[in-house]
Amino acid sequence: MKATSLDTKTCDYCSGTGYFQLLLGGSETCTCCEGSGKKQEQ
Repeated sequence: MKATSLDTKTCDYCSGTGYFQLLLGGSETCTCCEGSGKKQEQ
């Protein structure tokens, strides 16, 4: 078992960076965490 902090869970979709690298260049804000890089509580 890993000990993880509940406060700092990273977003699963962008790996905590807050944005996606686009294949054609540039980046786009992650819509799941709205660019924060942290997992949103539902």
